Amino acid sequence: MTGKKAALKPDKTAAPLIRFYKFIPNARDPQRADRSAAGAMPLRAYRHCEAMTSASAFGWYIFPPMSFSLMWDGRLEVLWTYEGAEGWFPLKRAQFPDFAKQFDAAAPPEVRGYSPPFLGASTDTEPGLIQIWSGLVARTAPDWSLLIRPPANIPRSLGFECWEGIIETDRWFGPLFVNLRLTRTHAPIEFDAEMPLLQVQPVHRDTYGKALDKFDYVTKLDDMTAADWADFRKTMVRPKHGPLRHLGEYAAATRKRRKNNPTAE
Repeated sequence: MTGKKAALKPDKTAAPLIRFYKFIPNARDPQRADRSAAGAMPLRAYRHCEAMTSASAFGWYIFPPMSFSLMWDGRLEVLWTYEGAEGWFPLKRAQFPDFAKQFDAAAPPEVRGYSPPFLGASTDTEPGLIQIWSGLVARTAPDWSLLIRPPANIPRSLGFECWEGIIETDRWFGPLFVNLRLTRTHAPIEFDAEMPLLQVQPVHRDTYGKALDKFDYVTKLDDMTAADWADFRKTMVRPKHGPLRHLGEYAAATRKRRKNNPTAE
């Protein structure tokens, strides 16, 4: 990924759904998530599977503010290093290099000394649990939250697993971070500043919580209505084309709807 070419370009013609704040100057700009999953998606899926491309493009990529490495002994000790460092350092809480001074120089007096840590390890209570700060803070429009998750449809590292979480960023103005669990021991685990670490996705508060308690389901085929069967037939059965719909028909229909109604994007 080149980054600069596809860097986030805020739309200043309307109130934004989200505003990112770059605290660490070195941090890479957020980037609108890519329909091709940063080039990782198979060409056949990219051409014909609208479900995959839509999911891949839903949200923004967030990158580590620099490349670095972790190494875990499988128990209590985590070490970390980065390019230009003089070796490996034990990790409990670590500031981004030189950031604390930059933060204090810019912050008002009552906030100085409170620069967020770049890395944190909770191995005393949760072996292998790591927290990584992206160097960003985010604020969303009222009633919108951020789902923090691994990048959709991009192959994941075998060295760690990201925990997912929802942050109500319209109310909570703090570091945009992720918790992850290390899964590889006694070998370096690499984090590349050129590859997305996270994908953040906007979710309206109406779509989670108690709203999810209201659901229904049909328990047997005999309970399907005529309208249900008609919709299923429209989707799956094409008498003049055979038992299956054309390859990519859903993708074509969705793109046509998007073209005819661009404001829905």
